[in-house]
Amino acid sequence: MDLFEYQARDLFEKHGVPVLAGEVIETPEAAREIATRFGGRAVVKAQVKVGGRGKAGGVKLASDPEDAVAKSAAILGMDIKGHTVHKVMLAATADIKDEYYVSFLLDRTNRTFLAMASVEGGVEIEVVAEENPDALAKIPVDANEGCTPEKAREIVAAAKFPAEVADQVADVLVSLWKVFIAEDALLVEVNPLIKSGDGKIIALDGKVSLDENAEFRQPGHEALEDKAAANPLEAAAKAKGLNYVKLDGEVGIIGNGAGLVMSTLDVVAYAGEAHGNVKPANFLDIGGGASAEVMANGLEIILGDPDVKSVFVNVFGGITACDAVANGIVQALELLKAKGDEVTKPLVVRLDGNNAELGRKILTDANHPLVEQVDTMDGAAERAAELANAK
Repeated sequence: MDLFEYQARDLFEKHGVPVLAGEVIETPEAAREIATRFGGRAVVKAQVKVGGRGKAGGVKLASDPEDAVAKSAAILGMDIKGHTVHKVMLAATADIKDEYYVSFLLDRTNRTFLAMASVEGGVEIEVVAEENPDALAKIPVDANEGCTPEKAREIVAAAKFPAEVADQVADVLVSLWKVFIAEDALLVEVNPLIKSGDGKIIALDGKVSLDENAEFRQPGHEALEDKAAANPLEAAAKAKGLNYVKLDGEVGIIGNGAGLVMSTLDVVAYAGEAHGNVKPANFLDIGGGASAEVMANGLEIILGDPDVKSVFVNVFGGITACDAVANGIVQALELLKAKGDEVTKPLVVRLDGNNAELGRKILTDANHPLVEQVDTMDGAAERAAELANAK
């Protein structure tokens, strides 16, 4: 889950990272009182989860409270790379002398954590990495040791921070590591980390990405979700405890086990090339021990997607027996009918493994006109793509 800048700023402050005063608003008039408290001048910053705000006109300096109202009005409602601005943050101004970059992230390739730092901040770090790779220090951080003061000094030295700010930057790194670990983050980034006119180091802008898999131990993170921007299908699936991701396609996918579902996506995409280039509409893993109720919930979500033209249920019975899956399909269709939702989308079902024969018999006995059974994975994908293209 990516956070807005104001949310990252609040987490930084919570864990001792030095930040400027800042408040988020949704109406222009609210800017007047905040700017007054900030001494009149304020930076008005669009709150969108995308880079390039400044170039798009989403970051403006207000010279007085009335100007802050005007600048807020100009930014609210803007479209920045397809993201509508619903909130702006008013931040206190700073006398910027130098701009730096620091971050911690999960390095999946090397199965470790990674610290990155550069004395060339204020621009996209990808630009620094490409145009002047020697200016970007990359230091592995052992998960068992973390960013100790000694490790922080190592990072500062590798990035060649000036001696007059080295100790302060090291302190910021230790605090930033606290954010990274305590909040179960995948990324914490400060760009720019500035040296102000009085020599203080301040996190001027931040980016945080949280690990949604850690939500069970982070109850406070629910309040950080941008529910207004959430895909309604993904939100409904999450409420039912389903591992669902919406994709841009026409064939709904249900499988048990992430590996099988990923393979199913590939097979459907390949089959779709011969049938109007149809593609998978979603990722939905009902898990290894899913019940008939879980199967019914998943099918209800997918059938509620207007983009879906056909559904491919691909299950290899193991912990989840195929008869439970078959019962789930039957129950889901009955549930939707009882709710008055007309089911018009064909289902292609491939059952194999534990209790496959019983599962097939349950579907055969139900004799639903929209349910087809195909024995092989490739054959079922081909048929699902064909049906989606025919709609």
